[in-house]
Amino acid sequence: MRNKGDLSPAPEGWTRPEDYLASLARRRTARLSRNPRKARTQPEAPRFSLSTLPFAALLIGLAILSVAIAIAAWPVGQTSPQARPEPPAHELGTAPKGWFDKAKKEFHPQR
Repeated sequence: MRNKGDLSPAPEGWTRPEDYLASLARRRTARLSRNPRKARTQPEAPRFSLSTLPFAALLIGLAILSVAIAIAAWPVGQTSPQARPEPPAHELGTAPKGWFDKAKKEFHPQR
């Protein structure tokens, strides 16, 4: 390895990427030709019981469920706001004398 002549030269065919990719393509083609695949057949005709029926059953079930939820959520016993009686108006007034002392005795009997 002291001189440049001691190393073997690079092969001529492997200096460009196109050559490398072509070699990979040839290898793939050879591998596939050794292991032939079975020929594809036409897919099975769609069956109503396997494709359409479960989808339709799911849609019908969800529709029934949504109607049941809407019925359960509908307010039944409430009257409309216009029919409710209005609460009595707040009346301003005065407290009887001594109410504060009574409240103190009621909530703080020791004092």
